[in-house]
Amino acid sequence: MNPIRVLVIDDSAFMRKMISDILSSENRIEIIGTARNGEDGIKKINELAPDVVTLDVEMPKMDGISALQKIMETNPLPVVMLSSVTMEGARKTVQAISTGAVDFISKPSGAISLDIATIKEEIISKVVTASQVKLSKKKPEITHVNSGIREPVSYSQKHSRSIVAIGTSTGGPRALQRVLTDLPDDFQTPIVIVQHMPAGFTKSLADRLNTLSGIHIKEAEHGEIIQQNTAYIAPGNYHMRIREAGTALAVELTQDSTLHGHRPAVDVLFNSVSHLNKINKLAVILTGMGSDGSDGIKHLKEKDPNAFVIAESEESSVVYGMPKAAVKTNCVNKIIHLHHVGETITYLDKN
Repeated sequence: MNPIRVLVIDDSAFMRKMISDILSSENRIEIIGTARNGEDGIKKINELAPDVVTLDVEMPKMDGISALQKIMETNPLPVVMLSSVTMEGARKTVQAISTGAVDFISKPSGAISLDIATIKEEIISKVVTASQVKLSKKKPEITHVNSGIREPVSYSQKHSRSIVAIGTSTGGPRALQRVLTDLPDDFQTPIVIVQHMPAGFTKSLADRLNTLSGIHIKEAEHGEIIQQNTAYIAPGNYHMRIREAGTALAVELTQDSTLHGHRPAVDVLFNSVSHLNKINKLAVILTGMGSDGSDGIKHLKEKDPNAFVIAESEESSVVYGMPKAAVKTNCVNKIIHLHHVGETITYLDKN
């Protein structure tokens, strides 16, 4: 098997050396070069044709965001961003993921992280995963309302109230942007979301999506009552459960142990939704690495056979891990291209 050829772009000589050493310790990876800023990086991409690029967000001359935009316009390839957990760093990282970066790595202690080796396994894992992503050079097709509903969907709304629960990981911010902006502005059913992301980044994601969507999108807060026409994103490092509070529904955030290495975990959210009474339940599994969400949809179906489960298709998934694992449970009602998920949720919600 050919090694994964990686180019490291970072303005810090120390970080270039550390990241190169970490990645070189994995026998599947070969470092083919380094670059000190975006301009230098783009030149080296053209010369060396890497399989994966690691790209620092904050750099002089040409920063990571500008470099990423150029890469995606001229020569799309898998990019993993490196970011510091400042408010500005988080905002730019979410922008990068939405622009086309496959994933990001949060530096443990700022721009020059002397302790970067503490996240060695995460860096290797994310670069290896990125190498498996196939990026299309074609512009995404423009779809029209109802074009994705090829055949009738059997889903009867038995109750007066409904909830939509969404789980996603790698590639999720772009997928969520597509789904949430495809919903009509007057979509009333509350939406609860787990996106695998560390603390400090989920608020930036919610804020960005809120500026793009007609519905209200926010980072969830412990104890708040769930409102209509609103989507709630679980904060990084907290599990999110939905519980009944009298006749209302409330958010419960905990720092219970990680599940499958994740906090928040999709299974925790879906399991909590399975216990809600007299509520129509629609669960959606989008792109992501691993199998988080599969046990949750099994619980949903056991508790409420009328619950409807959608999985994103392999064709549109950045990483077809979580949707594939969901499909294997035989609990998925419909497998749908990302471009049709929003309209399908809207269709099901009305019927």
